[in-house]
Amino acid sequence: MRFDDAGKLLLRFLVGGLLFLHGWHKIWTGPHEIEALLAAHRLPWYLAYGVYLGEVLGPVLLVLGFYTRIGAFLVLVDLIVAVALTRGADLLHLNAHGGWVIELEAFFGLSALVIMLLGPGRYSLDGA
Repeated sequence: MRFDDAGKLLLRFLVGGLLFLHGWHKIWTGPHEIEALLAAHRLPWYLAYGVYLGEVLGPVLLVLGFYTRIGAFLVLVDLIVAVALTRGADLLHLNAHGGWVIELEAFFGLSALVIMLLGPGRYSLDGA
């Protein structure tokens, strides 16, 4: 028996479900922190609303398996922008415990890339 499709489902649920929690927080509190980061980089404040694409819409698409590769792309772009705005200087650094400083962002972003490459699998709206 092949478990490839079950593995893809689990990966989509993990990435989409866990990242959606970050988006849910921003739904309730707004993207004010991101607006401040953008202002510090002399970028327009309204770009902060793009976080809803990468942390709400993208994860929902991943969990549902609907336009999965587009959802994964939105997540990947969100994580690239997040690293550029918040941790760009730490890209090659380790923390006090020996872990990569951006390991969480790297996990989400690279997992989204894996989903883009593998596709949603059979247990998805795209695969149905």
